[in-house]
Amino acid sequence: MQTIPFLDLKRQYQQIRQEVLAATETVFEATAFSGGPFVDRFETEFAAFCETPYAMATNNGTTALHLAMLALGIGEGDEVILPANTFIATAWGISYVKAKPVFVDCHPDTWEIDPAQIEAKITPRTRAIAGVHLYGQPFDIDAVRAIADKHGLFVVEDAAQAQGARYKGKRVGGFGDIACFSFYPGKNLGAYGEAGGLTTNREDYHRHVQILKNHGSTVRYHHDEIGYNYRMDGLQGAILSIKLRYLDGWNNRRRDIARQYQTGIVNPRIKMQAQPDWAESIYHLFVVTTDDRDGLVKHLQAQGVSPGLHYPVPCHLQKAYAYLGHREGDFPASEYLASHCLSLPMFAELTDQEVAYTIDSLNAWQ
Repeated sequence: MQTIPFLDLKRQYQQIRQEVLAATETVFEATAFSGGPFVDRFETEFAAFCETPYAMATNNGTTALHLAMLALGIGEGDEVILPANTFIATAWGISYVKAKPVFVDCHPDTWEIDPAQIEAKITPRTRAIAGVHLYGQPFDIDAVRAIADKHGLFVVEDAAQAQGARYKGKRVGGFGDIACFSFYPGKNLGAYGEAGGLTTNREDYHRHVQILKNHGSTVRYHHDEIGYNYRMDGLQGAILSIKLRYLDGWNNRRRDIARQYQTGIVNPRIKMQAQPDWAESIYHLFVVTTDDRDGLVKHLQAQGVSPGLHYPVPCHLQKAYAYLGHREGDFPASEYLASHCLSLPMFAELTDQEVAYTIDSLNAWQ
């Protein structure tokens, strides 16, 4: 029996080990550990990659979401609309500025924020809509943008899982007022530690984020506003610059694996995420749903295949947000996904033989 891991970061590291070790030595020799030239270089390179004028590096993706809210001037008493079906960090950024997260359901087929349900949630306190490029697949940006423009709202792209994804041929990161990325180690562009970033087309947002993440300072020991220590460290900047050169190739391999899953899985009990023509996913995750998740998990594990689970409790039912008063049944599509979804092995270094074995295991489940 084979053993197929859900994720194996060591395989990728072995490909770039010599480059990483050399870059690490360079950072140590320069003693550029907090911010500095290696982070500056990565910001320039990542902005170019995302086809935006500006990128701002941070210490993780959650702080990027916090900084986005601060840069947009969102604060106490404001409301931000977001999908109930997302990782909790999307909501954290809103809560950190004492605004209210207002959840909407996901579309039952794409599993992304459902534009048809947004307008009913808009109130005089609404300031922004935060869409999530879930699992690496862009949400319907034009539909969300049209609603935002109609009501004078900001659009925030949570692109934490979508480094390199395209919407109607253009990379995500420049469609909203500001976009937020995570470079957590398991992401398609992953650091060897914690890291994150933002992109924007606006120079004023860029400047403000750079000040906020550096203790509210432009001149050392002079602090113009309350700031934060949200800087990326130099080692992560150097490592991400190396990985960025490989990212398109790694993403293309993920798309190839996804195509094998999409064409090879014929078990009628397994449903996959709908793929609109305008969305070019990078397949950070390959998620399926089934009527008996526990049964499928046991079957796969018995075959040596390790699945993942993202995310078993939707945001509106988390204990942290009990004060909002939501109940089961409020967002049925998100709740169905949470209780029926399963993530298949997905990383660029999976072999075709491993993918075929996983597909055969899925098709054999009865």
